[in-house]
Amino acid sequence: MIRMLSLTAALTLLPLSSALAQEATPAPGSAEARLQAASSAFEQRMERFGQRAEALSLDNSLPELEKSARMAALWAEYSPDVTAFTAEATRQASQIAAEALKDIDVNALVAEALNDPDVQEAMQSGAAAGTGIARNSAWTNPSPEQIETYGLIAQYALDQAQDAVGPSDQADDRAAKARPAVQNP
Repeated sequence: MIRMLSLTAALTLLPLSSALAQEATPAPGSAEARLQAASSAFEQRMERFGQRAEALSLDNSLPELEKSARMAALWAEYSPDVTAFTAEATRQASQIAAEALKDIDVNALVAEALNDPDVQEAMQSGAAAGTGIARNSAWTNPSPEQIETYGLIAQYALDQAQDAVGPSDQADDRAAKARPAVQNP
């Protein structure tokens, strides 16, 4: 259990530490700096958790049931920290992404991608295939047999919907129709 919890904490911090390692000193007050500070505090807290959990697991004077109960209580004590850090990391990650994307001209990227000859060829062949399917489709050139089939399919769907409504709903509908309309004086 201790290894699983330590692994969870390590996996939580792994993408953050590699992302933060790329730029050693983030700008003060930036989302990266706030995330780095939160990460450091969380890491220290989880180290204390790991020490306490390891000590608990090595305590052979406790029966297994008692160890499990104490481990659950220990996890309950630290679980809000994991939740808070995850929420903070998510909040800061979206701000980091926004900061990274603010200088990117999306319209220029799209225009450049659309000007690629391979992309233009793929778009043209896709449009041609779609047009061919639409022209040769049985849906656009119905024969009398197809019209009859479509009618049967539609009738079946209506019958299924009517059966789904049920007899009590139908009785309520008939009762509502039978009641005279009340007019306000």
